Order: sequence, then structure tokens, then C-alpha cells
Amino acid sequence: MSELINNSAGRIQKLKQLLLKLHEDSSVEEVKKELETMFGTIPYGEVVQAEQELINEGLPPQEIQKYCDMHSEAIKDNVDLSMMKPVPDGHPVHTLRMENRAVEAELSKLRNVFIKIKFNRDSVNPSAEMINFRAVFNNLTDLEKHYIKKENILFPFLEKYDVTGPSTVMWGKDDEARGFLKSALTVLTETENADAEVLQGLVDLVLAPAADSIEEMITKEEKILFPMCLDRFTDIEWHEINKQCDDVGYCLYAPSVRWVPEGVSPAEESGAELGRIKLSTGSFTPEELEAMLNSIPVDITFVDRDDRVKFFSHGNKRIFERSKAILGRQVQYCHPPSSVHIVDKILNDFKSGRQDSAKFWINFKGMFVHISYYAVRGANGEYLGTAEITHDIKEYKNAEGERRLLTYEN
Repeated sequence: MSELINNSAGRIQKLKQLLLKLHEDSSVEEVKKELETMFGTIPYGEVVQAEQELINEGLPPQEIQKYCDMHSEAIKDNVDLSMMKPVPDGHPVHTLRMENRAVEAELSKLRNVFIKIKFNRDSVNPSAEMINFRAVFNNLTDLEKHYIKKENILFPFLEKYDVTGPSTVMWGKDDEARGFLKSALTVLTETENADAEVLQGLVDLVLAPAADSIEEMITKEEKILFPMCLDRFTDIEWHEINKQCDDVGYCLYAPSVRWVPEGVSPAEESGAELGRIKLSTGSFTPEELEAMLNSIPVDITFVDRDDRVKFFSHGNKRIFERSKAILGRQVQYCHPPSSVHIVDKILNDFKSGRQDSAKFWINFKGMFVHISYYAVRGANGEYLGTAEITHDIKEYKNAEGERRLLTYEN
């Protein structure tokens, strides 16, 4: 078999034959053993190429998807990742991997409870475990963002390189995982007063299959999808992918550093989304930002580090009127002389770091008005200015009991 070991086309051809054996009822272990005997390990790119060629030769993607988990199980321990390109922190692949690590941490919590229910049932508190299951599966709904980034960002870039088979198959497997997650959340929501026996049934029929499906997808991503993308995409393409990932959001993990490829200056990066106000956790158009601030039923005023008024919101129901004439004005001149000493006291205490907030409440024109001042500080704690937040809290002051049903005010 030495001619196969050193011949990529020959290896791919033989791998195709082995994968098709799975479709003909050969066992995973049988195919796995034959693969190990023949190749030892096989480059990840050849695994992708084998599935792509099977599809190009007429095998329906649905057929590949049907046996996809068996394919993965047969080859996962034999995929050679030694030539995979390394990535720095903040790179989209690094972020996707870190999301997978966070998902695996949630799956580990599930596995521990599964084992306890199966082998140490007397120690199980069914009510407590149901709460734990619900918490974990609620966290796992965050996977939707992870899958959307693959499907709507990575896959279209792959298609530019005429790689369509693996993405078609993976999208189908994503949908399977979504279905398992939905079923798990449904049964956990609808099941009450479960005992240990009922819990075991839930694990066997719904919860464990959901965990298995998610775990299988992680394997497919890390051993096939990510290496395949790293081989093909340029740094500029990854840069564009990174920007698009920001708009989707992150799954149980957020990157702590911003990766920018060589050749892209910080100025180009900051202006990459022309017309948008880019923040560390998202972005707005100026219209969106202003409309959002004005829709919040509070009055907001910002005073910069030099005590000058730089911004105020202008919703329909302002408590204290403002005009653009105050912009750029010393905040002390916007208050009556009798209260300037209080304004100075607050600002000096904020600047020195002695205090971070000051709060007042008054009766005003039939409203119970809460006025609060907050020190605005940078990432290193440096004073940047002061925010004034004013709102009528009469409805909150009068609230009693709970409101859990949808009730509109108008």
C-alpha cells in the first residue's frame, strides 16, 4: 500500500471507497481499522476533497449528511492536523475555537449529571438537576450565533473557492443540533415533578442525543472546517469575516483582543464601516443611536472632563428642558448660583476618585423625579466626564407585587 501513502489522489480514491462502505452497512470499527492499517493518518484536506468528489460524482449531499456522523467517527482519530496554520488571539478561528471550549464546559456539566443519574441515582435530587439542566440548555441556545457565523459568513467565503459539499452537509447537521436543542428545552419546560426514573428517560431520549449532536459538530469544525478555511482564506478575507462576526455576536465567549492583519492600519480598521459609530460591543448608524437614546424614558446629559456640556438626549417627554445653546457651555453656568457649590463638589469628588455617583429625588410638577450623576471613566479608570440621568420614577415607586403577564400601558 506504499503507493497510496505517497499519492494524494490514490489516498482520496481509497478514502471514498471506505466512506461508501459505511453506506453499505459496514461497521464504523471495521472501516476505522482498515483506514488505520492503510494510511495511519490522512491530511484533513483529503477528507474534504473525498466528500466533495463523492458529491460531484452524483452522491446526494443528503446521503453524505445521513452518514456524516459515521464518517466523522471513522476518521476523527486519523486526521493529520500537523500542518494546520496557527492563528493569533482575536482571529476569527481562535474566537470560534474558544466558543467551542465554552460550549464543551457546558456539555461537561451535563455529562457529569448524566453519569450521576445512571450510576448513583440515590444521590440525585431530581428538582435540583432539572434546574441545572434548564440552566445549561438555556446557555446552549447561544450556539445559534456560532452556527449563524458559520452558515452566513464562513460558508459563502468557501463557496467562492468552489467548496460547497462540506458546507451543505454541515448546515444540515447544524439544523439537526438545533432540533435536538429545541426538543430538550421543550421537554425541560413542560416536565414537572420528575423523579430519577423520569430524568433517566429524558437523558436517554432527548438530552444525551442533544449533547452528542453538539459535540460531533465541534469535532467536524475543528478537524475539517477550520483547517479547510485556514488553507484557503487570505488575511484580508479573514479581516472581513471578523467584522461580520461582530455584527452577529459571540457564543458564551467574547474576544478580549482585536486582531488586525498586517497591512491594515488602525485608521483603516476604525473607518472600515463607513457611516457607523463603532463601539467595543457593537455598532450603530448615527440615526439608530440617536433614536435609541431618545426612546429611553430618561433624560441623559453628558459633561466632558473639562466640565463642558457635550450632549443631551431630546425625547418627547423631557423633564427639564434643554436647548442646543447649552452645548459647549460650562456646566456650572447651567445651574442657579445657589447650587453651583454642589455641582463643583460632585465634579471634584468624581475627578479625584473619591466618589462615583450622587443621587437626588424631588417632587416636580406631579412627578417623582430621580436625578443621578455618574462618573464616566475610561478603561484605566481615568475620568472622562459625568453623565446626568433624570427620570420620573413615580410608576416604579407605586409598583406592588409582580407583573409577569404582558400588559401595555396604552
